[in-house]
Amino acid sequence: MSEVTMPQVTRAEIAVTACSDLFRGQGDILASPAGIIPTIGARLAALTHAPDLMLSDGESTIYAGVPSLEHQGVPGGFLPYRELFELIAAGKRHVVMGGAQIDREGNHNFSAIGEHTKPHRQLLGSRAAAANTINHRTSYWIPKHSRRSMVQQVDFVTGVGRTRAEHAGKGAARFHQVHQVVSNLGVFDFNGPGHTMSLVSIHPGVSVEEVIESTGFDLNIPDAVQSTRLPNRQELQLIREVLDPLHRREQEVRS
Repeated sequence: MSEVTMPQVTRAEIAVTACSDLFRGQGDILASPAGIIPTIGARLAALTHAPDLMLSDGESTIYAGVPSLEHQGVPGGFLPYRELFELIAAGKRHVVMGGAQIDREGNHNFSAIGEHTKPHRQLLGSRAAAANTINHRTSYWIPKHSRRSMVQQVDFVTGVGRTRAEHAGKGAARFHQVHQVVSNLGVFDFNGPGHTMSLVSIHPGVSVEEVIESTGFDLNIPDAVQSTRLPNRQELQLIREVLDPLHRREQEVRS
């Protein structure tokens, strides 16, 4: 399937494709994306390279098919919390979480901003982030890559990075897998020294210098920096005509 040329593709559509690729080779697992672009990405994966991916409404219903953003999915099954927790404990889930902060070691924060003893901004709260990171594959979506979101050290630890998990003991580290970060500038993993963040690819139109300037810590940069792949024609058609015909993706990442 041929790729389309850059002028035809928006930054948001490149980010959707990168989020879709997070689920490549995953098999029969539950996809739990948070955010417009990760949601489109997971549904794109289910329509293309990951047909066994399970999709849900984020609460208690498994979809029978792959709905667009604008339509309620057709129920295909019931997913009560007891079964969801069984999936989590068995590692049969891949969650893509957003967050206010993420640091060099993959620690993640959407609890609060400011000093630990007196934060000045309350956020969503911990929810199940720590359990996600120590039980199954977890990725992150950062729609506004900046020194405020990519920080040297998070103010609060909500999701657990690899080093912190190892320090907590075998129970926390055994199934820990923080996979990748997709932002509006590029794709990143934690294959650097000491499980620190490394640049995997930059989105077309973005420079390495822009990524470095927008990151609040020393990022591992490979000698040869790859470009994030463009969606092929089939993927682009699915994004634009089937999954997100109202272009809601452009609200999250503007070109």
